[in-house]
Amino acid sequence: MQAKIKKNGFIEGIIILIISQGLTKILGLVYTLYLVNREGFGDSGNAIYSSGYQIYAMLLTLSSIGVPNAISKMVSERLAVGDFRGANRIFKISLATFSIIGLVGTAMLFLGANYISNILLQIPEAKITLKVLSPAVFFVAVASVLRGYFNGMENMEATAKSQIIEQVGKTCFTIVIVELIAKISKISTKYMASGATIATSLATFLGFIYLVYYYYLCRKKIGDQIHKSVNYKYERVSQIIKNILKVSIPIALSSIMASLTKNIDSITVVRELKNFLSISEAKIQYGILSGKIETLVAFPLSFNLAFATALVPAISAANATNNLKEIKEKISFSLLIGIIIGVPCTIGMNIYAKQILDLLFPNANRGIEILQISSISIVFIILAQTISGALQGLGKELIPAKAFGIGILVKILCNIVLIKIPSIGIKGAVVGTVLCNFIAFVVSYKYLKNITNIKLTFIKYIFKPILASIIMCICSYSILNLLKGIILEKLVTIITLICAVIIYFITIIILKLFSEEEIIKLPFGIQLYQILKKIGIYKNKKEKIYR
Repeated sequence: MQAKIKKNGFIEGIIILIISQGLTKILGLVYTLYLVNREGFGDSGNAIYSSGYQIYAMLLTLSSIGVPNAISKMVSERLAVGDFRGANRIFKISLATFSIIGLVGTAMLFLGANYISNILLQIPEAKITLKVLSPAVFFVAVASVLRGYFNGMENMEATAKSQIIEQVGKTCFTIVIVELIAKISKISTKYMASGATIATSLATFLGFIYLVYYYYLCRKKIGDQIHKSVNYKYERVSQIIKNILKVSIPIALSSIMASLTKNIDSITVVRELKNFLSISEAKIQYGILSGKIETLVAFPLSFNLAFATALVPAISAANATNNLKEIKEKISFSLLIGIIIGVPCTIGMNIYAKQILDLLFPNANRGIEILQISSISIVFIILAQTISGALQGLGKELIPAKAFGIGILVKILCNIVLIKIPSIGIKGAVVGTVLCNFIAFVVSYKYLKNITNIKLTFIKYIFKPILASIIMCICSYSILNLLKGIILEKLVTIITLICAVIIYFITIIILKLFSEEEIIKLPFGIQLYQILKKIGIYKNKKEKIYR
């Protein structure tokens, strides 16, 4: 049977991506917990693994990160006017172009591994890690084109399923391969870190194979759509490549700027810390930041990434038909969700930093202050992420890159000046990251406001989310103190965090943070709205559903 290309609505697409991102991050957390708590790996292994991985991530950004959003934007614009043939032509030319770029990226990483590990990172053990990761650059570059094509059709299932398959593979491969290498090498940290990167390359190959297979199943449906195409606009191959690069390079620049914070840390942290710490302790400090802390901070970002991803084709399509009302509605709603996710995570992770580290990393629970400072970044990263998606959809791809560029300059200055101060140390790198993301948010939001004239009220977008988060923390902390000493400490932490989520959800409902229309947009929103009407929280009879 031929597979159908299912077009998901804006909210349905977001729900699919949220589920995918949630599962992906949970699985990612599983193998991170395994690695950090594994004898012989820990923070030292994280330093080797993460330093190489960040360089790989940089090449990945150059070859593929901007691609899905760029292609989804261009494809959705063609589909909005019925030009299926033009959309497919964009896809095929993109596939050829980024296959070549991916191969170049693979060669650069493989051949430059020695120089990068010894000169740039000053962590020689990372050489094997870089070589093993190099094939993944090609697979991800091609997979990114396929994801962008399906996203542009507002079919988020292909992207979601491929991400889940990739992450399941990465988790399973990591545990199996690292265990095998640990036995063979008699617990060599260097070779175990290399084993973890072998798992990454194999997992990206799995995701790539699934997307190719999915496209193969959909080829008949795609052919039927092309046959029905209208408003076909012929463009030369060179012009299409130019247009693709014109859109993807600015988007990639934004991603490069965002990932540069980690690359700056991988290059400067160990280099500066070893001036007053031993080399082994300097690596451990970097491993704490790059392994545990960045994983925890990134976890809530995955849920918001769904909105940023879905915004690009949705805003592009609305912009192509000059639907300003729809543009404002979707941006405002996405920003509200971002604030609702970001504020409690920032406050909660700050208050419960010790409990979270003790729960997840019992064998390596250092880094409380680093996590507390890093958590401040969450809300700013989430908002900048959402605004970046909106601006890309509006054709203003360079603005997020400029915003992050200004932030990066501040980050570099903080790393150079603060890390070398013994009383500050690695916390200087964390402060620099917080300031970088804050500046990126402020600058990009200013541009978005000027372009769309969007208005966010103080009470709804700032006061109520902060109030709900404070109520959440007061109530949940009381539960923690009440249960402490009665049951196991880890169980107390789990119960406290679950109660915090429930209390926060109830509080934002009671505070009427969502309008009737916004409630209906949520997963199971219609049923939830009917219940809230019955108990008297919402009294107006607004039944109109916006999809």
